[in-house]
Amino acid sequence: MGSQGSLLQSISSSMLGTSRLTNSIKEDSFIILPSRCKTHLPNLYYFGSMEVLSLSLSLSLSLFFISFFLATGPGCSSLGFGAMLEIGPFGVKPDGKTLYHRLNSWNKVANTLFIESPAGVGFSYSNSTSDYDSSGDKRTAKDSYTFLVNWFKRFPHYKNRDFYIAGESYAGFYIPELADIIIIQQNMQQQDFSGYIQLKGVMVMELIMNDVTDQKGMYDYIWTHALISDETHKGLMKHCGYGDSDEKDKSTSKFKCNEFEDEIGKEAGDIDFYNIYAPICPEDSSNASIKTNKTNQGLDPCAEDYIYAYLNLPQVQEALHANITGLPYPWNFCSEIISSWVDNPTTMFPVYKRLIPNGLRILLYSGDMDAVVPVTSTRYSIDALNLKAKEPWKPWIDNNGE
Repeated sequence: MGSQGSLLQSISSSMLGTSRLTNSIKEDSFIILPSRCKTHLPNLYYFGSMEVLSLSLSLSLSLFFISFFLATGPGCSSLGFGAMLEIGPFGVKPDGKTLYHRLNSWNKVANTLFIESPAGVGFSYSNSTSDYDSSGDKRTAKDSYTFLVNWFKRFPHYKNRDFYIAGESYAGFYIPELADIIIIQQNMQQQDFSGYIQLKGVMVMELIMNDVTDQKGMYDYIWTHALISDETHKGLMKHCGYGDSDEKDKSTSKFKCNEFEDEIGKEAGDIDFYNIYAPICPEDSSNASIKTNKTNQGLDPCAEDYIYAYLNLPQVQEALHANITGLPYPWNFCSEIISSWVDNPTTMFPVYKRLIPNGLRILLYSGDMDAVVPVTSTRYSIDALNLKAKEPWKPWIDNNGE
């Protein structure tokens, strides 16, 4: 594989002004991202990463930590899902050409770095196509670590910032695996590593964590939310091995389990399992003007279509210094060229148990609309870690008392 600087494309939302950049770093800059509204980005630079947006230059730069965001997967884009769809400073309007400012972007409180990993995801690529046959968790974690070390060398003004790893879904595996490598390297006290990555904590939302608790949590969630029948739920518990001891069939049949799993789609119908209360984007998402009125709490079910169109515009790719080699396939949210995943752990429990004693701040949380990686799975997984509760369950109150 070639150098990570040229192969792993990333985007970071920063609070640094371009006046603070060295000439070599300015060479990685882009100032205007194509958009009909001519959105100006005051401090963007790109080297295999792109920095996006400066907001509060009047505040002390030492206040802002770095958040490294990893997306779902395996094999999906943090640029697409994280930066453009969810937490970045800009979203894409229904015309697929115009940007809008996202009010609650994370870069209002943190420098945020997004990476498309492993090679073969999004704009990332390898000089050897055989690499696409050997992707996996271990390689992704190792490549991400190598990328971070080189990124901090390239942007040394960040090296003493507190560093947090955040992400969602399959990042429930990516994140602890990467954190584990960072801590191992810290403990080894490598000369060329010292002082670069000040890892302070991890945050994972809507996460997978352990196959057994994840699956049982999903089945219980879709049943308690009236998406499947009692009979199907009982069949899943009995034949898939996730029920209590008196519910399980000792002769658990993979065939019978698959039969009941097929019933889930039939009984739940055509819904978005990642947001069971959201509308579905029609196959023809070009008629977007009428659909924007049907969004769920401001979420447009066709937003992925707009982002796909935008990131495949030649002028956008040119501005981002992306796809400079002319990849023979379009940018997409999830890779269609990674042909296999060679290692796929069934649980992260041992890794989390190694991380906890190292003093990391760890936040695992889930919303109540996702049926694929639901809150029930998160609760079952945390319970299985057998941790001691320091505070009782209580409502979460924001700064406005709501």
